[in-house]
Amino acid sequence: MPVHEPWAIAFKRKLIPPGHLERQIGELRKKGQKIATLNGSFDLLHAGHLHIIYEAKKRGDILIVALNTDRSIQQYKSPKRPIIPLEYRLQMMAALEFVDFVTWFDETDPRKTLAIIKPDVHVNGPEYGENCIEAETVKSHGGFIHIVELVPGLSTSQILKKIESLKGE
Repeated sequence: MPVHEPWAIAFKRKLIPPGHLERQIGELRKKGQKIATLNGSFDLLHAGHLHIIYEAKKRGDILIVALNTDRSIQQYKSPKRPIIPLEYRLQMMAALEFVDFVTWFDETDPRKTLAIIKPDVHVNGPEYGENCIEAETVKSHGGFIHIVELVPGLSTSQILKKIESLKGE
């Protein structure tokens, strides 16, 4: 990304709005690009996230990260989440060198988005496993699921618990 332009413009070069996914994916497929995907809320981006994102990038020529919208996170996690709004989570994800594109989805799971992308490989953590809800959608288009082991002690939930324990100090 050119560093002379404002960040508010620069990060958008990596965004693919959901309505443009099909066209953009078509262009990548014409170039013979192997597409890897990863999805999640990525609220409070941390080193554990960086690990799985980096491992996902190693699985394809192009890495597309799909973020849950704020409404989606509120539905499946908590009305108090996310901590970081989508606009800023998109910016943080776009800032990562090994992320090629970022998109978002408003549903509580990414199957609709993955059906459009048809990734060659979809990456998940072991808490979801090979038989995750995305598996059938990914495999129906010839893709496969790749599991990346988590970094012990690094999860957003654990970080939030630690922050809570610091209250009153």
